[in-house]
Amino acid sequence: MEQKQPAAAPELRGDKVTLRPVTADDTAVLERIVREPEVAAWWSPPDDFDDMLAVLLDGEVVGAIQYTEENEPEYRHAGIDIFLTARHHGRGLGTDAVRTLARWLVRERGHHRLTIDPAADNTVAIRSYAKVGFRPVGVLRKYWRDHRTGVWRDGLLMDLLAEELT
Repeated sequence: MEQKQPAAAPELRGDKVTLRPVTADDTAVLERIVREPEVAAWWSPPDDFDDMLAVLLDGEVVGAIQYTEENEPEYRHAGIDIFLTARHHGRGLGTDAVRTLARWLVRERGHHRLTIDPAADNTVAIRSYAKVGFRPVGVLRKYWRDHRTGVWRDGLLMDLLAEELT
């Protein structure tokens, strides 16, 4: 069973973004972002943001990223999820944030495999994750319930082995 980790990562610097633990001051901004129509199409508002890392661009919070770790030795791996404000979509920030966190999970946390599971029809996210090196594994049928419509939707399971990290 995957165990959610507290945002214990140190500040992580990518080429474009910085990741750091979410603070109480970030909550209002993140609540607004997750309710943007372009974000809400893929994300339900979380109960809290405590287990996330803020994604910053030039000091401005533009989204959040989180990770989970499975620490059972026979199944050890980590998973990643991310959302960014719509006004910064298409600029490579999500790719940079995912790559930055993936490098930390591989190099510092010792994971040999990472997973990510976007909606199967979220082609923009899928392309972004592929740029980091994630590959499709299979479709997870009726994987997540769309909080706006109540309809079950498919997810795409993607994974990345440490040696494939770009």
